[in-house]
Amino acid sequence: MSTITWSDNGSTFSARWHSENAATGPAQVVVVDDRTTAKSAYRLAQAGTGLLWQGDFHNARQLMRAMERLFERRRRNVPTGSDAATQFFSHRAERAERAELLGKLMVQLGPDYSLELRRAPDVREACTHAYGDAAGEMCVSLPELLGVMSAYQWHLKGVEVPALSGRVHPDYGVFSPIRGEYLELVAQTAWPEGVDQPVVFDLGTGTGVLAAILARRGAQVVATDINRRAVACARTNMDRLQLASRVRVVEADVWPSGRADVVVCNPPWIPAQPTSDLELGVYDAGSDMLHRFLDGLAEHLTPGGEGWLVLSDLAEHLGLRTRAELLGRIADAGLRVVARYDTSPRHPRASDVTDPLHRARGQEVTSLWRLAV
Repeated sequence: MSTITWSDNGSTFSARWHSENAATGPAQVVVVDDRTTAKSAYRLAQAGTGLLWQGDFHNARQLMRAMERLFERRRRNVPTGSDAATQFFSHRAERAERAELLGKLMVQLGPDYSLELRRAPDVREACTHAYGDAAGEMCVSLPELLGVMSAYQWHLKGVEVPALSGRVHPDYGVFSPIRGEYLELVAQTAWPEGVDQPVVFDLGTGTGVLAAILARRGAQVVATDINRRAVACARTNMDRLQLASRVRVVEADVWPSGRADVVVCNPPWIPAQPTSDLELGVYDAGSDMLHRFLDGLAEHLTPGGEGWLVLSDLAEHLGLRTRAELLGRIADAGLRVVARYDTSPRHPRASDVTDPLHRARGQEVTSLWRLAV
């Protein structure tokens, strides 16, 4: 963590700067409050100045929304007729620019994560859940703090998973299983012929939802993830679901040791650079995890075993990967396609015409590819 410094009423103050997406702390910081206008805040943020809020908490949220509206009015439009890939990268660049701008508006948390602002909620439990034990005063962006608060509510409430007949509770920084269509594919696909109680690897387990579904079907599961938050989250969910005896969660970079009758992998679907830990569940630079799954599958399967690749074709509709490239990678890994089961996404964004990528999302299909050596 870096340290940021600011002046107020002739005195100089400093605190640690924390950012979950590794944003650099602003070199210059000014104190702002209820008297600060959105246009003034917008100009300062555009110039790279940090805005340390010391007014009413609800007014801070209103200022952030007003700054966002100013950004929307002044954003650059993608030229008409641009291809899907151009639209996608323009959309990503716009989101990054907006996040950088709004991230200049920040608040100070006390040594116990207390937020000493008028009408401020008690954020101590949410921050402890996200950041761990407090270690002195620190400043965070207001959008990040709001994300921490929202994630904590998701964690407490949990996500109902019909395919599991239960709930999983995502932790902060762990991708939430809000798309149930691919969970149903995994729940309904038959085991390889002659296998009744398989040993299964679940690569990149996240919350552990697929591992739990597979364990409920009678499998002994080894679930892996490189994200320590995900490992802790999955273990806790297995305890809640009383599946800890059937699921072993380990911290690993994709592959555990040994072989399995079934290897399940739901890699990030879009080959682009993630900007935070949470985006690791969606974006995979260079399709690295997909390629490592395919390239390592043959040496990790038992005779007659199968790899189950759960993958959306959204990248194909965005012009970021072709079907021929995917099939070529499968063949180059010494694998063949046994079967493929398709389903259409049912999440709200699939039919949201205001989404800049709605045309690609409207064509999206999620598939479970059964692969064998």
